[in-house]
Amino acid sequence: MENDSEKGAGVTVQSNSRSEESVIQEGGVKYTAETGVNSTAVTYQDASGAPVETDSPLGYSVSFWTSLCLNINQMIGTGIFSTPATILSGVGSVGLTMVYWFIGYVLAHTTLATYLELASYFPSRSGAEVVYLEQAYPKPQYFFPTTFAVKHVVFSFGSSNAVVLAQYLFGISGHEYTNWQLKGVAVAVYTLAFIVVSANTKWSLRLVVWFGFVKIATLVLISIAGLVVLGGHTKVADPQINWRNAWEGSSEATAYGATNAMVKLIFSYAGYTNAFSVANEIKNPVKTLRWSAPFSLILVTSLYILVNVAYFSAASREEILASKQIAAGIFFEKVFGSNGSGRALNVLVVISAFGNLMAVMVNYSRMLRETGRQGVLPWGKFWTSTRPFGTPIGPYFVQWGMTVIMILAPPAGDAFNFVVDLSVYPSNIFNFLLVVGLLIIRRRRAKLNFPRPEYRAWNVAIAFAILTNVYLLVAPWYPPSGGANGGDVSFWYGTYLVVGIGMILLCGVYYYFWIEVLPKWKRYEYRQTVVDFDDGSVAHKLVKVPTADLVRWDEEHDAVGRLRHRTGYQEENKESY
Repeated sequence: MENDSEKGAGVTVQSNSRSEESVIQEGGVKYTAETGVNSTAVTYQDASGAPVETDSPLGYSVSFWTSLCLNINQMIGTGIFSTPATILSGVGSVGLTMVYWFIGYVLAHTTLATYLELASYFPSRSGAEVVYLEQAYPKPQYFFPTTFAVKHVVFSFGSSNAVVLAQYLFGISGHEYTNWQLKGVAVAVYTLAFIVVSANTKWSLRLVVWFGFVKIATLVLISIAGLVVLGGHTKVADPQINWRNAWEGSSEATAYGATNAMVKLIFSYAGYTNAFSVANEIKNPVKTLRWSAPFSLILVTSLYILVNVAYFSAASREEILASKQIAAGIFFEKVFGSNGSGRALNVLVVISAFGNLMAVMVNYSRMLRETGRQGVLPWGKFWTSTRPFGTPIGPYFVQWGMTVIMILAPPAGDAFNFVVDLSVYPSNIFNFLLVVGLLIIRRRRAKLNFPRPEYRAWNVAIAFAILTNVYLLVAPWYPPSGGANGGDVSFWYGTYLVVGIGMILLCGVYYYFWIEVLPKWKRYEYRQTVVDFDDGSVAHKLVKVPTADLVRWDEEHDAVGRLRHRTGYQEENKESY
């Protein structure tokens, strides 16, 4: 292997005269086979995908416990403290609420099974959905990487979580706040999280583990207190009130309420696939994720159900529905009294929310980094490099910048709610395509006689995962009980759905002009080349090759984009790399 210096320090164009040995061709499609340091399993992938980083520049700091806590931190945010009341309101009865939580677990586990199989196909690629969509839909070339990259950059903000965390911080202090004071604290909190995750990968992941165990301990303590209440050992007058007729109120549920409750429930479990985004930082990732991911989901589900038992043992159904407090607030006040209980709850919620911020930032940073490695974003080194702290500071900076803009720019109310909602539907579309993509990858690999994966999901699990994602595509269109303008904004409730679809279509128009129209007009085609950065990162770079030079370019480069040998073309066009 030889390295040809690119313009700019620390960047090289990779040449590999032996690359043909690892390229497999089937018809007009070419695949590569590479093995990373983190796994003995071979990663077979379409050659147009980002190259495998055989030795992760981010290191291998993700253990079983880290992957477990990455999932737990994203799953347990602020939702479990407030969502139970929303679900109860939607389904009408305590009994149905408990059934819904179990259904949520079953649906989540089916999607988790698809992720486990996809991870077993690409064990040495981080980025999760970025990789799986790239490999499931390689044609039209660069379309999915381009669209997904735009979606992930535009919606990389975590403003709603930061604002909620700021509200609870003011709750701890006991002070009233203005809108701009709230925004200022939200920016400060997110900036602190940005500094923590950007400074050091190993120590930030250790903090994630610490926050994960604190969250587990918090829910365990609430669960134990709830069982004590249920046993009649506290001042709660009638802890059995909701359990004597658990199905009371079921007939009051509306179609919209039940639909909204299911959507809220599914999102309450979101995060059980978080650790898949760091797969290339895990030694033996399939074995680790095969245990840690299902365990995190089962553990959180068990705690969710026990916490709901605690809430419904401390207060009646009517009290929970009528109160302006969150369900956890009612529980703390009933069990521990009003003196200090609210402040103690706020402290627990703040810890939970900050851990959630960090876990989401880690997840998004890896996905943004992977989109940068695909070559469809400009300034590849910015997205890919781990200098100077051994962290993906470029993607972290983008998240921070987008979040600060989203906290400060939109006024509270309709504008803020609309922009937050706007990211939901495109994500639902991509999630549906990802599950369907698993079937496409299976069929393609079977035709090529590739080895069976280390983990294979049951067909029934894939079917349920597809149905779940179809439901998430259809359910948001169902009108709210308050009419067309009865959503969380004062205008038509489906505006964010239409705008979300429009953004994806706009990406398609941009792609068509970028890949088809302009190249034909200016008589060139895009080709990919592999670049090595000085920190060990590897990425693709798209190069404009004049039509007259295409035959020579293709002779001089393999399917991945590595140079087979030095020729006059590279000498003449070295500056354009």
